[in-house]
Amino acid sequence: MIRVLIADDHAIMRGGLKQLIEFDSHLHVVAEAENGGQVLERLRDKAVDLLLLDMSMPGLSGEDLIARVHAHHAKLPILVLSMHNEPQIAQRALRAGASGYLTKDQNPETLLAVIHKMAGGGRYLDPRIAEQLAFASTSPGENALKNLSDREFQILRMLAQGLSVNQVAEQLVISNKTVSTHKTRLMEKMGFACNADIIKYALAQGLAE
Repeated sequence: MIRVLIADDHAIMRGGLKQLIEFDSHLHVVAEAENGGQVLERLRDKAVDLLLLDMSMPGLSGEDLIARVHAHHAKLPILVLSMHNEPQIAQRALRAGASGYLTKDQNPETLLAVIHKMAGGGRYLDPRIAEQLAFASTSPGENALKNLSDREFQILRMLAQGLSVNQVAEQLVISNKTVSTHKTRLMEKMGFACNADIIKYALAQGLAE
């Protein structure tokens, strides 16, 4: 029996995933979490064979959460199930310690097959993202993007979506000063002069979804 922890901040999504997963007699959902803090708690309390993780949740999430989980549970497979199909986001998730990345528009049979593959020690990358990475050309802007820390990249995407510094701080549960510091650093690294540059770049790279 493969024991699965589902982490997603939407109750309907968790309920649908649980129903789908437990349709397979070899899979069992042992716990659910709606934020990063709960993920860490559940992993302390439960024996889990695979973490099915949404990329965007309130508070601790994304690459930061993946890195934290991987640091304490290095052998635990982490399958990111995300609405984001940008290759840069998938790359960062895998670099942080995820073993697989699948977009939410894939069919249910694929999800179940990937869970089995990863629980057996395999890895997985959504084929459409893998294709984008294989044929991507590297521009100076993309090189600069790679120099951003995970937190800087996360804040760049949130600012590009039109969020203010205060709103970013509230969502990430960090101080305004910390957000402003990260913003200053990412603008220096990317050569941005103003917020309009952030939005323009993010739209061109498909990062403002």
